[in-house]
Amino acid sequence: MRWEYRGNTLILGGGLTYRTIPAAYHSVFQSLKRHKPSEIDLGEVETIDSAGVAFLDEIHTRLASKGILLFKGARPEVQAVIDTFSSIKLPVPIPQRSMGWFEKLGDDALNAGQNIYQCLLLASEIYYFSLVGLISRKGQRKGSFVQQAVLLGSQALPIVALLSFIIGFILSLQSAVQLKNFGANVFIADLLAVTMVREMGPMMTAIIVAGRSGSAIASEIATMQVTEEIDALRMMALNPIRYVVVPKFHAISLVMPLLVAFSILVGEIGGGLIAIGYLDVSLPTFVQRSIEITTLKDLVVSFGKSTVFAWTIVIIGSFFGFQVKGGAEGVGKATTASVVASIFAVIVLDAIFSLLYL
Repeated sequence: MRWEYRGNTLILGGGLTYRTIPAAYHSVFQSLKRHKPSEIDLGEVETIDSAGVAFLDEIHTRLASKGILLFKGARPEVQAVIDTFSSIKLPVPIPQRSMGWFEKLGDDALNAGQNIYQCLLLASEIYYFSLVGLISRKGQRKGSFVQQAVLLGSQALPIVALLSFIIGFILSLQSAVQLKNFGANVFIADLLAVTMVREMGPMMTAIIVAGRSGSAIASEIATMQVTEEIDALRMMALNPIRYVVVPKFHAISLVMPLLVAFSILVGEIGGGLIAIGYLDVSLPTFVQRSIEITTLKDLVVSFGKSTVFAWTIVIIGSFFGFQVKGGAEGVGKATTASVVASIFAVIVLDAIFSLLYL
């Protein structure tokens, strides 16, 4: 590489490559501080590569701000390389202005409203195709209902049984201390029956199912979305909601009340151990009072809201699964968000049911 000055023109010649640029880099820029040329003649440049183009771009960046800098005389093959690798003409991205707290609040409100709208739209499609699916199994995989019932229902029995037993045991243990002080030992059966049937049975079962089955629903649909299986179903004229979501919706609608009934029974067994062993309540008395205090309204409310909880879990899990973007990271975020949202929704709905049917 060689260079020389002729008036206000810097003439570059030879090869502008990664081999020649480092040796002349500092000398050229030191001379540019003294001469400040207005144009650069590239007519004698024989070869150039991306390093040479980057060298010319830096000259342009340093000197163009002080006046007009022109490159001229380049051979066609040299100019083609410059046009290919030069970054001078690339658009400079304009940095986005950070939003203030009031703007961010409005943006979050708009996003929340849009998400609620999309979730309600998805829920309407799920309900519609679920009703249609009761009449016609078209668009569904054969045996999917039984498969989902096993996955969402029977495989959840061990964890539901364990936690329900512990909850019934702890409720009775904490209540027994106070009831024994007042000589009201027999009322342990009433307290446990009402608590397990109306509140703890449905809510704790729904929370367990939301953490176990809701996360599985969200991760399955999210993985299908990321791997473009959802698009493949649409290309085969299969509705993804009818093919993937409806069997889960039907299965959880059936198994959730059964899980709640199982949870209530196991919780009563756990509480009965305390009533019989600590409060000296006889087994026939405990069973009789538990049955007498439980009304038909209690059972209807319990199984009714457990079904609503089940629908909520499927809808929220499906919503976050269909909304996922990105790869494995997006699947993980969607799964976590669906579990948090499902548990939050279950607790809020349980509070609403408690106010309505108290």
